[in-house]
Amino acid sequence: MGQFVLHSDYRPQGDQPQAIGQLIAGLREGHRHQVLLGVTGSGKTFTMANVIQAMQKPTLVISHNKTLAAQLYSEFRQFFPDNAVKYFVSYYDYYQPESYIPARDIYIEKDASINEDLDRLRLGATQALMSRQDVLIVASVSCIYGLGSPDVYAQSVVLLEKGQSLERMNLLRRLNDIQYARVEMDFQRGRYRVRGDAVEIFPAYDQTAIRVELDFDRIAALEEVNPLTGEIVRSHEKVAIFPAKHYVLPEGNLGNALEGIRQELAQRKEQLLAQGKLLEAQRLEMRTRYDLEML
Repeated sequence: MGQFVLHSDYRPQGDQPQAIGQLIAGLREGHRHQVLLGVTGSGKTFTMANVIQAMQKPTLVISHNKTLAAQLYSEFRQFFPDNAVKYFVSYYDYYQPESYIPARDIYIEKDASINEDLDRLRLGATQALMSRQDVLIVASVSCIYGLGSPDVYAQSVVLLEKGQSLERMNLLRRLNDIQYARVEMDFQRGRYRVRGDAVEIFPAYDQTAIRVELDFDRIAALEEVNPLTGEIVRSHEKVAIFPAKHYVLPEGNLGNALEGIRQELAQRKEQLLAQGKLLEAQRLEMRTRYDLEML
């Protein structure tokens, strides 16, 4: 199990040793709330890095905006280069929620632009939390929003091991279940492709791909490769493939969810029609059925 190891040429000075000691003591005594006071440039991040090293626990640092989160992420990565320091902020470059103007009968559809790099970093943060203990997540307040069930997400991880018996179609089916899309040419993160007896998977949270070499329904090799050149980076004995998206729903649960949505639609539509709101009922049905098709 990895441990936090602080790398720095500096040593705590001035009031820092006292602050570090008091914070550590408070945490060990179970204090839920503590405040570290300090002016800009007084070394608060360095002080907290010392506390994190002493406590050896997964840590969440929440900032009120992306700019400060990025600064803290950079600083903590310098302090803990050998540990999993991850970045989790909203992945939208632009977001416009759907809206309706009744007076003019104008419906404005939801529109959004997703930053692929931020999405990769978010998924990387989740992957690290699921696979190791020496994790420090620097996040904006977007981390407080729900992302589905952690248990379902963890159960969806595809575990691969060299020598493991595994039919190719079973592997492809499991990849589809965790939101990976099959392609032939456009090999990007969150996708996979089949090359002869090999299945190449580009994890949504990584910058390298995994090549699974199959030999008569048995895994002969697990290789980390460059997704552009195919060059082997390293070989692995075991690999875990995490879902390509945070929202993962088992197929059986999906059917139950769809039926529940249809029932709720029928109830709500009946209420609107009883109130004489024909236009609203039509719009609700149209939008809901579109969303059901997307699911």
